Amino acid sequence: MEKIKNFYKGKKVLVTGATGFKGSWLCSWLILLGAKVYGSGYSPNQNKNLFYKLKLKNKINLGIFDIRDKKKLEKFINKSKPSIIFHLAAQPLIIESYIKPHETIDINLNGTLNVLEVVKKSNFIKSLVMITSDKCYENVGKLTRYKEEDVLGGIDPYSASKSSSELIIRAYRESFFKDKNRCGISSARAGNVIGGGDWSANRLIPDGIRSLLKGKTIFLRNPNFNRPWQHVLEPLRGYLILAKNQFKEPKKFSDAWNFGTKNNSVKSVKQIVEYMIKFWGTGTIRVNKKNKFYEQKNLQLDIKKAKYRLKWYPTYSVKKGVQITTDWYRKVFKNKKDPFKVTKQQIIEYMNENNWT
Repeated sequence: MEKIKNFYKGKKVLVTGATGFKGSWLCSWLILLGAKVYGSGYSPNQNKNLFYKLKLKNKINLGIFDIRDKKKLEKFINKSKPSIIFHLAAQPLIIESYIKPHETIDINLNGTLNVLEVVKKSNFIKSLVMITSDKCYENVGKLTRYKEEDVLGGIDPYSASKSSSELIIRAYRESFFKDKNRCGISSARAGNVIGGGDWSANRLIPDGIRSLLKGKTIFLRNPNFNRPWQHVLEPLRGYLILAKNQFKEPKKFSDAWNFGTKNNSVKSVKQIVEYMIKFWGTGTIRVNKKNKFYEQKNLQLDIKKAKYRLKWYPTYSVKKGVQITTDWYRKVFKNKKDPFKVTKQQIIEYMNENNWT
């Protein structure tokens, strides 16, 4: 089998949502693999945005436009002529979807639709991986993991937008690409991820890092709140493997795919912060003592399909994921190391662990 590094070397690859957290990590990895990377983004924050910290603007061909602007998207794609597209551009926050429901649905649906329309008309794109979310499933509170064929749904605007996007992707795949070998089209479902450079609001690790940097106590409102945790490199590895496989065999690999966590990846908020403090070297926790023990039924993904057909599976433990995430912030903000060098080294170490070199 052709090695991943050899496959991506010299290939033109477009990442929509390149200026986002996952997009920045994916662009960095593709650069390391020797790909010619193109990216689209929309009004990124230059002060705290990971994309600019990594100086990716100087390392990829970047187009700044709204993914809902089909003409600009089409012009950018036709000019760059990528053979592979990773579609990550989205409004990614559930809380934000309650504040701006129309905008969330508009971005997530019409962005998806625009990419599919452009790909449908092109003859140079060979592989399209569209990133949705584990929130696309109808969460019925079942204890077993959700499989790709389970019912789609969602009671909040964000989840509804992702399940609707999945239906659109499937409709286009079955209606316009089913009997054609020219392009593979898949959707990839993953949950919330952790990793260096995430400054999103209302997220545990970014909030914890802010407190640690200021020498403040980390206050936990729901210390026993449980959820699955996964380092960002885990699902990204799945996306890279999937794009390669369906590039080679589009009919065989064009499908919906789960890239979730391994077993025993559900940890409490308190456990995660205790790991952070250990790896940071200092820090204290203050707990909301009025809080009763609380267990949330988390939606978890069944990853058997990706494991057996793509040979993908998560390799980092939760503790390891928190360690390298904390190390990233510590090296960049305490030790003043170059962010791209730190990111590059973490990717190389991860590749070595998975025999990718």
